[in-house]
Amino acid sequence: MDNNNSRTGYPTSRKRRRIARRTTAAAAVMVLAALGAVPAVAQQPAGAPGAPHTDTAHGRGTLLGITPVADLDRADVARFLAEGGMDTGTVRHGLRAYRLTYRTVTPQGAPTTATGLLALPKGGPHRLDVVSDTHGTMAHRDYAPSVGEDFGRFAPYLHASAGRAVAAPDYLGLGKGPGRHPYMDTKSSVTATVDMLRASRTAAQRLDRPLTGDVYASGFSQGGQVAMALGKALDNGMDRHFRLRALAPVSGPYDIEHAETPALFDGRVNDTSAVFYMTYYLTAQSRLHPLYKDPSEAFRKPYAGIVDELFDTNHTEEEIIPALPATLKELLTDDYYRRLQHLTGGLLDAARAQDGNCAWKPDVPVRLYSSSGDTDVPIANARNCAADLAARGVDAPVIDQGSADHNTTYMKSGPQIVRWFDTVAARR
Repeated sequence: MDNNNSRTGYPTSRKRRRIARRTTAAAAVMVLAALGAVPAVAQQPAGAPGAPHTDTAHGRGTLLGITPVADLDRADVARFLAEGGMDTGTVRHGLRAYRLTYRTVTPQGAPTTATGLLALPKGGPHRLDVVSDTHGTMAHRDYAPSVGEDFGRFAPYLHASAGRAVAAPDYLGLGKGPGRHPYMDTKSSVTATVDMLRASRTAAQRLDRPLTGDVYASGFSQGGQVAMALGKALDNGMDRHFRLRALAPVSGPYDIEHAETPALFDGRVNDTSAVFYMTYYLTAQSRLHPLYKDPSEAFRKPYAGIVDELFDTNHTEEEIIPALPATLKELLTDDYYRRLQHLTGGLLDAARAQDGNCAWKPDVPVRLYSSSGDTDVPIANARNCAADLAARGVDAPVIDQGSADHNTTYMKSGPQIVRWFDTVAARR
C-alpha cells in the first residue's frame, strides 16, 4: 500500500503514527482540559429540559449525552492541521469539541443510537452557523470523528477554528454507536446526519452557543455523497429548523452505476482501493439488498470465509488489507466478476439506491471539489454530478485539484471551502 495515499479516507499507518507522535503531548493536555470543561452537561439523560423533536419517530435527534473530548487553543489547532499538510490561514480561533450521543434509526427504521462530534469555536459570534461535515470511508469504529484524533478531525477542526459550529456524525455503527456500519447506505447516513444536526442544536443551546439554523454542507469521499444527499433532503424539508446555505462536497462517489463501478475494472481506481472498497461495499450491502445468499457466490476461497468478519468495525485497515488479495480477479468468483461489470438485479438496485442525489435543483450555490489524480474516487463522479445539476439549470463548477491523490484532494480543498463559505455568508 502506498504510504502517501490512504485508500480509505484517513491517513495510512505511517502517516497516522507520525501525526500521533507529534501531537501526543498536546493531545494529553487538551483531553485533560476537556474532561473538566463542562461537567454539568456531560452525559445528560434523554428527556432533559430542552430536548427537541420528541414528536418525530422514535424521538429522532433526541440528545442523550454530551462528553467533552478536546479543548484546543488557536495554536493547537494550527499545529494539528499543519501536521496533515493543510493550509492554516483560515484558523482564527481555538475550539472545544464534544461527543454527542443521540437517538436515530437503522436502515430498516428501528430505533437505535449514534454518536458524533460537535465542535464549537472559542470566539466568533454568539449564535453560530453550522457546518455539517460528513466523513469518508472508515473501517474501524475508533477512527470516527468523535473518538479518534485522526483524519476525521481535520475538517471539523478546520471549520470550527474559522468560526462556525461543526456537526460531524460518526454514522451508524461507528464511534460509540451499536451494531455494524451499513457502509454506503446513503439513506441511513442522511438520517443519522440530520439527527446529529438536531442533537447539536440542543447541545449548542445548553453550551450557550446557540445555532442560527443556517447549514453549510460539506463532506469527503463517502461523505461527499452523503453531503449531496443531505442537501437534497434539507431542500425537501426534512427538518424546517435547518436552512441549507451552500453545498461543497469533495470527491464523492455520486455515480456508482456509471462512474465508480466501471472505474474499478478499467484501471482508474487502483487495485488496493478497488479490493478494499468492493469487499466493504458487498459485505455491508448484502445485509440490505439480495446480493448473494452465501459469500462463496461472490468471493473466492479463502476470502469467502473471512470477509464478513474483517469488516465488523473492529478491524483496522492495516489488518484488513494484508488479509485480502491484490486484485479483484483474485478476490471475486468469475461469475461475480462479470456481474459487477454489467449490474443487474440486487447489484443494480444497491447502486441505484445510492445514486441520483445530484438529480435535483438546489437554490443555493454548489461547488464540487475533486482531482484528476484521484485513483480512489475518479473525477468522472463529480463531472457526472455537475452534468445532472446542469440539466436542471444549476451551474455547479468542478474544482479540479490536479494531480492530488485522494486524501490530498481534501487537504487542498478544505481551506478553499472555508473561504468560499465565508464569501457566501457575507452575501446574505
